[in-house]
Amino acid sequence: MKYEDVEVAAEAAPFFQSFKLGNLELGHRIVYAPLTRCRAVGTVPQENMVLYYGQRASPGLLMVTEATVVAPEGHGYPNTPGIYTDEQVAAWKPIVEAVHAKKAFIFSQLWHVGRASHATYQPDGGIPVSCSAIAIKGDCFTNEFKMEPYPVPRALTVEEIKTMVVDRFAQGAKNAMAAGFDGVEIHSANGYILHQFICDTINQRTDAYGGSIENRCRLTLEVVDAVVAAVGDAKKVGIRLSPFLSTFLDGKETQPMEVFAYLVKELNERGLAYLHMVEGRSDGNAENEACQYSLDPFRSLASKTAFILAGGYDRDSGAAALKAGRGDLVCYGRHFLANPDMPKRFALGAPLNAYNRDHFYSGHPTEGYTDYPFLE
Repeated sequence: MKYEDVEVAAEAAPFFQSFKLGNLELGHRIVYAPLTRCRAVGTVPQENMVLYYGQRASPGLLMVTEATVVAPEGHGYPNTPGIYTDEQVAAWKPIVEAVHAKKAFIFSQLWHVGRASHATYQPDGGIPVSCSAIAIKGDCFTNEFKMEPYPVPRALTVEEIKTMVVDRFAQGAKNAMAAGFDGVEIHSANGYILHQFICDTINQRTDAYGGSIENRCRLTLEVVDAVVAAVGDAKKVGIRLSPFLSTFLDGKETQPMEVFAYLVKELNERGLAYLHMVEGRSDGNAENEACQYSLDPFRSLASKTAFILAGGYDRDSGAAALKAGRGDLVCYGRHFLANPDMPKRFALGAPLNAYNRDHFYSGHPTEGYTDYPFLE
């Protein structure tokens, strides 16, 4: 078996099987993860992002962009890109073209942070929005790179849920397709707005969007249906879920297995391109030594869609998971950040560059961004 004209090491063989994901023919089972890098110019993708994504693209690879904001009020971190203006859409086009030039595929991850924001990000300097008026404990980075406490958010009205969330995700999906993306991934994980509605320790509503499991999952499913309608094909839509957060953005759900079993069943019936789930070993930006929970029960419920695993995998554990049938593909973030030719390194069993956390979100246009070395 060969990959890019090199012989694939036996232990890496599970990765290097082709896979049909939606309408796409992937060349292998490695996925480039969505990675926030805080390298936009304000909210517009910067020119060096063309090089960054192009470096990491290779034939048959599925890439998912860094989280990309669908509404002006949806920002919560400095220099994160949006996809709600013509200027932003135009800036994404050469990035998509660079990926396609390498014969790779790319989905745009659609994002709204909800309460994980601050007045400095809000267009009118106002209050961030969420399902309920409950603040995140701790401090956040303001848009001026200062640390301040998270504010108490404002609970959205039922009408605002439609206009400020559902419609924004749908328009973001249309904009992504106009920019040339192969599809979109809905970010319903990691304590951001859709996950806030799902989570019973955050959502205190008593209307149709709160209380029961069905009500708390309602917004995510409405967004999925609206996005599918916007792009015209469920096979161009994926979704990311993180059932097992405990501390990150106070996103703990007290009944994760019950809640996400219901949600996965509903999503499975919609025939999406994929379901992308984060294991219990990963809690936001932190990693636990061992998985607290398994994704296997959800895998068994996702019979009609591809299942992407994420959460602290290395080459050996990812290959073992694929070999055991625990997922169809494995998503890699930090290692892919530091190794633009990571699939080739996996194939050869070559050592990996070490990533430097100090440069994850530094904003520097090249250092720790486009200067990680290739094998040659």
